[in-house]
Amino acid sequence: MTSEHPDSFALLPGAHESPVILHVPHSSRAIPDAVRAGIVLDDEALERELDHITDSHTARLAAAAAERAAVRPWQFVNELSRLVVDPERFPDEREEMATVGMGAVYTRTTQGGTLRESVDPQPLISRYFHPYARSMTAAVADRLAATGRAVVIDVHSYPSRRLPYELHGDGPRPPICLGTDEFHTPSELLTAAREAFAHCGGIEVNTPFAGAYVPLDFYGKDARVGALMVEIRRDLYLEEPGGPAGPGLITLASALAALVDVWTPGQRAGH
Repeated sequence: MTSEHPDSFALLPGAHESPVILHVPHSSRAIPDAVRAGIVLDDEALERELDHITDSHTARLAAAAAERAAVRPWQFVNELSRLVVDPERFPDEREEMATVGMGAVYTRTTQGGTLRESVDPQPLISRYFHPYARSMTAAVADRLAATGRAVVIDVHSYPSRRLPYELHGDGPRPPICLGTDEFHTPSELLTAAREAFAHCGGIEVNTPFAGAYVPLDFYGKDARVGALMVEIRRDLYLEEPGGPAGPGLITLASALAALVDVWTPGQRAGH
């Protein structure tokens, strides 16, 4: 399977028999020059914004988990910053984060400042968002064809202190937040995640972030597609806001690998 824009994202193959896709949408800081030209922040301010908005080292965390898993999962990794486009936002009026200028194409920063002046989002959505969505859809379809199901585990991180852009940041900020979907998150998947991350210092569900990513072609339609978002509080593995990874990364990668192992052949729970 090849991507339409290999410079934008990568599908890293796992075992043919693995139904699991580790989805890493927000790990990169890369911004193409043509996109950078539309961002009004100077270089120093942009680096500060990237520190706050990037889920730093989550691609490395997913790769380490894949190495440790009994059966290697697939990895779908965004190789561009979410400041280019955010592949997990709705590209239309359904997206509630558009109210703070952070729909699929951001116009505001994490602090509420201006990221872009008036911008037509459609060229960026056409160039980056739709090809990403099509390729992720194809990756899920491929796992369904090969194994009869697909399990998308979204790998994220979040700051220990609420940032101004957060719409639902008033609740607890646990070491591990598990985001679920009523249709696509079976109880067995949530239970397995609780067990895998039990030693990481505390777990809450859908706080401060909720939901799980499923490509729209399957969303609410195909129960063979399971989904769970894993949000890791950043102080567990790096010096905030965006410093180098510490030893906590390996502990977290081992926990993520344990979650992946529940869904390997012979061990998977039914939906």
